[in-house]
Amino acid sequence: MTTMKILTEAELRRIVPLDLEAIACVEEAFHALATKAVAMPPILRLDMPEARGEVDVKTAYVPGLDGFAIKISPGFFDNPKIGLPSTNGLMVLLSTKTGLVQAVLLDNGYLTDVRTAAAGAVAARHLARPDAAVAAIFGAGMQARLQLEALRLVRPIREARIWARDAAKAEAAATELARSLGFPVRTVVDGRAAVDGADIVVTTTPSETPVLKAEWLQPGQHVTAMGSDAEHKNEIEPAVIAGAGLYVADSLKQTRKLGELHHAIEAGLVKDSAIFPELGEIIAGRKPGRSGPDEITVADLTGTGIQDTAIATLAAARAATAGAGTIFES
Repeated sequence: MTTMKILTEAELRRIVPLDLEAIACVEEAFHALATKAVAMPPILRLDMPEARGEVDVKTAYVPGLDGFAIKISPGFFDNPKIGLPSTNGLMVLLSTKTGLVQAVLLDNGYLTDVRTAAAGAVAARHLARPDAAVAAIFGAGMQARLQLEALRLVRPIREARIWARDAAKAEAAATELARSLGFPVRTVVDGRAAVDGADIVVTTTPSETPVLKAEWLQPGQHVTAMGSDAEHKNEIEPAVIAGAGLYVADSLKQTRKLGELHHAIEAGLVKDSAIFPELGEIIAGRKPGRSGPDEITVADLTGTGIQDTAIATLAAARAATAGAGTIFES
């Protein structure tokens, strides 16, 4: 007889909030990616263009951890039109010693949201100026909200602007965030105006055409692009990558294939053989980070399987401590 634990979204929301420990968990995962013999296969993706849908499957094995996660992550971007969330999914945590299922995390995409926001915070912690206080967020969905919440944990954010194609959605997000975070959050109808004077710019959209232009950027700004997790997605102009003082990938192998770097290579602005640092290498001190207060830095976050294994491991540990979840025997 074998046993596994089943955890619902409600339980996971209670025991794994977006907090400094979640950010540290993802930071340690990137560190491991740079320093350990991590096995992380390419993302398996299934596209359903008729429904504006896609499903990603991600996983990673980290030496030293007792478990590894396999995540199934659907994104159907027309769902909000029929009152459904655009993302959902689940994670399965298996033993690295026996391969047996340890836990099924029925999170409906919640843990992905947390680990993605945490990655944005890690990027800002290591690449944005320490005094960064003004944030510009492109997008008005769940990830836009969480990215701002995560930024506040690592930088002294005192003001934010929200830009989105849907002005009503942007206004609703700004009102909600201003109330929950306790500092001014306003909507901006023009992308250039959102970027003007911002210290950190985060793009969180599924856009297939750039929403951020290179000519808008100013010295000292940091950009985190986290929406381009498929070959056809492209949030920032390729010239942003080519003109940045420092470009950093979460996984260079991935960003060459499906990140913003992919589009800069395709446009002929960057050689496909060009070597750039990965976030984990900067965290581990193996590559230099920001060189000065006027440098423009860019983090290209495509989402990695190691983040999923990390957050699933954290969830399982917290569930054990809290006595959460339902034991299932088979």
